[in-house]
Amino acid sequence: MTVVPTEPWTALLDAGRDDARLVRQAFEGAREAELVPLPADLHPALGEGLRGAGIGALFTHQAQALDAAADGPVIVTTGTASGKSLCFNLPTLDVLCTDAKARALYLYPTKALAQDQARAIAALRLGKRVRPAIYDGDTRREDRTAVRRRSNLILTNPDMLHVGVLPNHARWGDFFANLAVVVVDEAHVYRGVFGSHVANVLRRLRRIAAAYGTEPRFLLASATIANPVDLAERLTGLDGFTHVHRDGSPSAARQIAMWNPPVVDEALQSRRSALGEAAEMVAELVRGGGRTICFVKSRKGVELVAKLVADELGRTDAALRERVAPYRAGYTPAQRRELEARLVSGDLMAVVTTDALELGIDIGALDAAVVVTFPGTVASLRQMWGRAGRRGRGLAVYVAGEDALDQFFCRHPDEFLDRPVEAAIINHENEQIHDPHLLCAAHEGPIDPATDAEFLGPRVRAHCEHLAGLGELVERGGRFGLRRPEDYPAARVSLRSGSPDSFTIIDVDHGEVLGTVEAARAFSTVHDGAVYLHLGRTYAVAELDVEGRRALVQPFSEGWYTQPKTETMTHVERLLDRRETLGVRLSHGIVSVSETVMAYQRRRLPDHEPIDLCALDLPETTFTTQALWYELHPDLLADGFPLELLLGTLHAAEHAQIAVLPLLAMCDRWDIGGLSTNLHPQTGGPTIFIYDGHPGGVGIARQGFASFEQLVGDAQRLIGECRCRSGCPSCVQSPKCGNLNEPLAKAGAAEMLARMLARG
Repeated sequence: MTVVPTEPWTALLDAGRDDARLVRQAFEGAREAELVPLPADLHPALGEGLRGAGIGALFTHQAQALDAAADGPVIVTTGTASGKSLCFNLPTLDVLCTDAKARALYLYPTKALAQDQARAIAALRLGKRVRPAIYDGDTRREDRTAVRRRSNLILTNPDMLHVGVLPNHARWGDFFANLAVVVVDEAHVYRGVFGSHVANVLRRLRRIAAAYGTEPRFLLASATIANPVDLAERLTGLDGFTHVHRDGSPSAARQIAMWNPPVVDEALQSRRSALGEAAEMVAELVRGGGRTICFVKSRKGVELVAKLVADELGRTDAALRERVAPYRAGYTPAQRRELEARLVSGDLMAVVTTDALELGIDIGALDAAVVVTFPGTVASLRQMWGRAGRRGRGLAVYVAGEDALDQFFCRHPDEFLDRPVEAAIINHENEQIHDPHLLCAAHEGPIDPATDAEFLGPRVRAHCEHLAGLGELVERGGRFGLRRPEDYPAARVSLRSGSPDSFTIIDVDHGEVLGTVEAARAFSTVHDGAVYLHLGRTYAVAELDVEGRRALVQPFSEGWYTQPKTETMTHVERLLDRRETLGVRLSHGIVSVSETVMAYQRRRLPDHEPIDLCALDLPETTFTTQALWYELHPDLLADGFPLELLLGTLHAAEHAQIAVLPLLAMCDRWDIGGLSTNLHPQTGGPTIFIYDGHPGGVGIARQGFASFEQLVGDAQRLIGECRCRSGCPSCVQSPKCGNLNEPLAKAGAAEMLARMLARG
């Protein structure tokens, strides 16, 4: 009798198919490796090190990247676990082995990635020729001088480069005078506000290197994105990038499962918790012998799912309970190293993590990857799924939540699986971001517009003159320096914030500074009484000290959350582009957004029912940003749109478009704001505004303007196909609505958007 082998997930998928939780299953076939011999002209020590590490040949994309690196800047976008590290390690280590004076700089978005790369380089046993060292916040101060003096390969992160290295470049003089290669790994992470900051940091880096007489080669690696060369050029300010993307690495056969938790309330279309569903799934996979990684968005969710999995396993096997662990930011370096070692050794059967392990850390081969709710981009989802595949097969699962995008994807699983990855958007010349970096550059050395335009941009003189007018810079002999030379501007610039004006968040129970929040967002997110989520942990705001620019918070675990009620107005400052489409006049430009937080509502978890409304007395805030807006022609709203219905129609359409805009731009709905009105004072009629939620904007609205027709089509389908009666979190309700989701006319919005599409 022939026995048909079963995988650890066979019974799980059969059960999901029987009760319709498995909404789509797909398959990716295995791929054979494409290999080429090690190049004969590699430095002999490097060739020996590779063979000693078991690398006797290269994948074709690794060889292509090595060849391309000899001619100019390179960006590599092959799949997860395809050996991208060798694409930049080979040319870099070859240079370091050949030239004893040469130096290299590796930039990583997380400390764990730098640790992982240091281990990989050490495994090549190149001895004194390559002396890697990590230089980040965990590096002891007493060790830092030795690192600068002895190491020829520095592994760090953009934050440390920005605040610790560039402002103190005199201490790094020998390093910069011999800097041959700069590696930027996981480049897709550098998007939006963070990416716009990092683009300025890299330009400052190139400027300092030039001052010491070097022009380092830039090598970038990224997950697959829609615009890799454009992103590389915008990040570095360089052109001429070679794009290496044809993957020559082997790939396991992989089953893909889209999983939708069951509906528990037909009227509200509310579903069972995605976290609970995922925990049961991970426990079953572990019982079947499947090594599993589970991605959850928040720290709190990570801890909860890990506990649920451990408890479930403990009911039948106490030993298995100890083989599940959470992994997230916030652990000590020693804790992180221990968990990573247990993963690599196979001691852990399951790890529950935030996107901290989405990136290229070598954690060994895993059988299954479970992603809980849409991670924000298709690119991230595929990066996470790429972790699955061991012994020739793997399972990749997406567990949907109640959010509008999750349910939209479940209604269109085939389109979702075929959807192209998004474009990464940055705007390094956003005035709120760019100007503070010019002050940092002036601290590092007086800015000469004639020579520094190559690094700081062709409009650097105008920017410097503007800062001089504000009293920040002073011109002497055609060069711009700090008015107060003793100032240290880098300390005031957070790479994670779009505005230098911010409030400090302080946990008063532990006396710990948690972070900052932009002033433009402070009144709506950390007002008195707010329930505030910071890096996955929940806090209640005990006091917002407006004068002291700080929010005092305490850990919070009650069963409710808060939503601010705001009054918002937009004023068009400058028109940048305009076109007629879909029966509307569509515009893109610069707007000022004025917002007053009037009150906040407390709502119960998990049914979102209101508890009460609490008044607030806060000043108005105003910030300038980029927006798209469209004016509806009267005939679009004829026949059946009285005023009350019109307000709800516009409001629901605005929410739906904000919900699906992240499909076009690598952003989160929390990065986007909106306003809908039946009579805007400047347009004179019904108008919907959608704007970047960060001061200055980073290009999200511009992407929506360029792809407006697709934005309208996706929003119309989102609304029209949702089975709820009058609007729910899966279609037109928004968790960030300043009007507390009132009024909303789901049917009216579906009709209005359908009429627009009919004009296309």
